[in-house]
Amino acid sequence: MFREVEAGAAQFGVVPVENSTGGVVAHTLDNFMESNLRICGEVVLRIHHHLMVSDVTKTDKISRIYSHSQSFAQCRKWLEGHYPNAEKVPVNSNAEAAKRIKSEWNSAAIAGEMAAELYGLTILSGNIEDRPDNATRFLIIGQQIVEASGDDKTSAVVAMRNEPGALHNLLEPFHRFNIDLTRVETRPSQSGPWTYVFFLDFVGHQSDEKISAALKEVAKNASDLKILGSYPKGVL
Repeated sequence: MFREVEAGAAQFGVVPVENSTGGVVAHTLDNFMESNLRICGEVVLRIHHHLMVSDVTKTDKISRIYSHSQSFAQCRKWLEGHYPNAEKVPVNSNAEAAKRIKSEWNSAAIAGEMAAELYGLTILSGNIEDRPDNATRFLIIGQQIVEASGDDKTSAVVAMRNEPGALHNLLEPFHRFNIDLTRVETRPSQSGPWTYVFFLDFVGHQSDEKISAALKEVAKNASDLKILGSYPKGVL
């Protein structure tokens, strides 16, 4: 998705960044470290997962289940209770999982309702996610700078110098300027082993006076600061 938008094949792309059950989607964060794309918006959706089979599946002989790793994480307890001995095979997408079981008599897939309709599958068990309020936050990526809407968030990635008090130096300006930090994630840096970068989400637009002031303070102590974008908050 990042490559398609960077190449101009698409004006915008939509990528998952975190799930309320399974946590952060690390691969998406890692792509932001290499990309010049901006975050233009966010969408938060309820996510329901279904166990589905094909017309060749022997439902009493299911020994293999395909799905994306995030879906497995969101259905872990249900799978432990219903298919504890089945092999869990992670694939690139739930669509791929749905396609694979068309020719395997002992396999099932975890995917959304649209996959069942598209590939002619039967839902054996519906809404198998562990939490009924399961939701995923998606980011809209593109080249555009988004103007303030009055109800915004900003995302940034910060590399701090490896020194005592580095985390305090990162977080203290947000406290001093009374800025609501909604997420802090740590990812390994590409600059070398045992070095890390911080992904931050906070309430406000980068053009806001106090946001701008806080980011200037952070930049003084950071080895690198990259604003990923300011965008309207997503509504569930």
